[in-house]
Amino acid sequence: MKALIFAAGKGTRLKPFTDEHPKALAKVNGVPLLERNIKYLQGFGINDFVINIHHFGGQILAFLAENDNFGANIEISNEHEELLETGGGLLFAKRFLENEKSFLIMNVDILTDLNISNFIRLHETKGAMITLAVSDRDSSRKLMFNDKMFLKGWRNLQTNKKTVVGGIFKLRELAFSGVHCVNSEIFDKFTRTGKFSIMDEYMELMKEDIIVGYQHTSNLVDVGRPESIVEAERIFR
Repeated sequence: MKALIFAAGKGTRLKPFTDEHPKALAKVNGVPLLERNIKYLQGFGINDFVINIHHFGGQILAFLAENDNFGANIEISNEHEELLETGGGLLFAKRFLENEKSFLIMNVDILTDLNISNFIRLHETKGAMITLAVSDRDSSRKLMFNDKMFLKGWRNLQTNKKTVVGGIFKLRELAFSGVHCVNSEIFDKFTRTGKFSIMDEYMELMKEDIIVGYQHTSNLVDVGRPESIVEAERIFR
């Protein structure tokens, strides 16, 4: 299985580091996030990667070259002309992924010890179009699932803005973990082009297709702010 690592973002919450570097090269206990996540996924037998780049993308290319790609097979989806966000970034990387039955997606600034093998197994067992890793933790935005763990909505806890399909039932609210398993059929179903969020597309897809939540209790840190690096350094050695 191939893995797409989203590493193109500007990482504005990690300023001032990201004024001169890509967030993918921010270090936790001396090890850059990109290196950590490549090795993390290699630990589950994944060695084929697509990495999207934009902000200081040249530094990422140099880092990979200096380290012989950590022994991995790496293809680069270079968004040098325009940062396309997660949905646009996935669509732009289509040529690297469309021939896979399914593939993994992971944000470069997520650190976790989630068991990826179990996650992929659930995706394959459920026959879902998309499987999302989720957990019960604090977050300003929550995904909403029914009792079968099918995605049915989204809610912003700060504004109380929400999107729900299939009627108002008891829905479980869980935070997205930044890890997805996706069938390549998704490329035939996109309704958007250009720059857009993958979550906006998922809100459309859930009306017709099965999107499943995989609830876990694994360690997870969104290394999006300088203070979260301190938290990550306590957990990830």
